[in-house]
Amino acid sequence: MRHGKKFNHLSRKSAHRKAMLANMAASLIMHKRIRTTLAKAKALRGYVEPLITKSKDDSTHSRRTVFSYLQSKEAVTELFREVSLKIADRPGGYTRILKTGNRLGDNAEMCYIELVDYNENLLAEKAPKAKASRRRGGKKTATPSAPAAKVVKAEVVDSVKEVKEEVAVSEEIVETPAEDIIEEPKVEEAEQSAEEEQK
Repeated sequence: MRHGKKFNHLSRKSAHRKAMLANMAASLIMHKRIRTTLAKAKALRGYVEPLITKSKDDSTHSRRTVFSYLQSKEAVTELFREVSLKIADRPGGYTRILKTGNRLGDNAEMCYIELVDYNENLLAEKAPKAKASRRRGGKKTATPSAPAAKVVKAEVVDSVKEVKEEVAVSEEIVETPAEDIIEEPKVEEAEQSAEEEQK
């Protein structure tokens, strides 16, 4: 029976499991995103997040403690110099697991595990949302009022008219025959030659 056994043994002896998690944690810190199975990603999240929290206090003791888990000087340096600055104001939840489907062959559930503050695509997509009330019958988020919508519509119509006028002006310029453009300099040249003769 496995009563009270809270963590996943990942079908490995403890030395193998600790070495594997240390390597995966170092890879995650160095590369910011790794692809692995869902079970390993969940085990890794519980292993690496306390280390990231410890990196907020940049002291010799913290560095030695983290090194005892990671066994990689490069990963410790990256964690304390780069990662800890980015996550300084985050109270937890430093990693994100994104499921990618099942692996061909053994049908294992695959996923990406990444550091939240380093995914620029998701950070750019986030926009502030209006907070809805949690009470029953409370105020709901208001839709744009009719006068505001009319103002926006009027601005759009004005901009469309301006674009149409610009297009019409450019079409008139294109439609002018080439002969008219060529003849004007000849008239000016004739006037200049007549003035020179009179002098």
